[in-house]
Amino acid sequence: MVERIRRPVTSYEVAKLAGVSQSAVSRAFTEGGKVSDATREKVKLAAAHLGYRPSFVARSLITRRSNMIGVVVPGLMNPFYAGLVDELSHAFNEMGYRVLLFSMQGDGDTDPILEDILRHRVEALILVSTMLSSHFAEECQQNGLPVLLLNRKNDSKSVSSVTSDNLVGGAQIADFLVAGGHQRLAFMAGLDSSSTSRDREKGFCDRLHAQGIAPPRRVQGLYDLETAMEATRQLLKGKDRPDGIFCANDIMAIGALNVVVGELGLVAGQDISVVGFDNIPMGAWPLFSLTTYVQPVNDMVASAVRIITQRFEDADSPAVQQVLSGKLVVRNSARKPTRTEI
Repeated sequence: MVERIRRPVTSYEVAKLAGVSQSAVSRAFTEGGKVSDATREKVKLAAAHLGYRPSFVARSLITRRSNMIGVVVPGLMNPFYAGLVDELSHAFNEMGYRVLLFSMQGDGDTDPILEDILRHRVEALILVSTMLSSHFAEECQQNGLPVLLLNRKNDSKSVSSVTSDNLVGGAQIADFLVAGGHQRLAFMAGLDSSSTSRDREKGFCDRLHAQGIAPPRRVQGLYDLETAMEATRQLLKGKDRPDGIFCANDIMAIGALNVVVGELGLVAGQDISVVGFDNIPMGAWPLFSLTTYVQPVNDMVASAVRIITQRFEDADSPAVQQVLSGKLVVRNSARKPTRTEI
């Protein structure tokens, strides 16, 4: 016999058992709701007996507040995104908000999924490494919805963003590799639509040019492990292969190491150097020991929360483009510099 799905207990049933009004039940489960301690206790006991759980959707319709922050990420396969979401969730939980997570694949048009998010009556929207069309940005602005780009920026100055200093990070990696005696360098790009990948590449290439080093060979790993591995195989074909590879994120750098060490038997940090960007926990594993650029995740999240909070307090506050400093962490995947001026 198929077990019947249990019907949810209603606030009316709780009110009846507790001997109070239905509105008293609502107030008892609302923080700061005006209800006596005795009534609150009766309601809580009745709710526990019946297995009642308050409906946050129904409550939001009454209060016109959902206490939810919409967060969009391009999937969670990259541990860097998972870490950002975890920090965001913790920070907003401390303020009494909950994160409503939406995952999208690829880097295409976000408008359809954003329209779906708005149906959930979120009070702010944070896009982690995803695009925002000018049309949707304007619509959010007209509706008073705070929007922030995290680990991504766009050309519009009307949308707030928080990023690490990708230009400086790319330049510092160039300095590090040149100081290590590298002459034949390569850059593995992410997505062409990604401002982070473009800025890291620009910082890297501009600094190499300033030091009189030939432009790096360019391949594209699309922020994907398998694609990065195939791009590395192509790079290392033939005799004139690069002696250093800068990958626009750690996942691609780990893919490159899989080929360099696992398939070709080369010694990373001696035969060839591999450098990433992000500092995901996996990169520190002894198997990879990845030299990488550390993104200041805690500071990025703190800035994002501060900007959103400011918009809650003053809807007319100007957009902020926050750029935060990171740092290079040197491990065994890259040759140590032969001189110190990096």
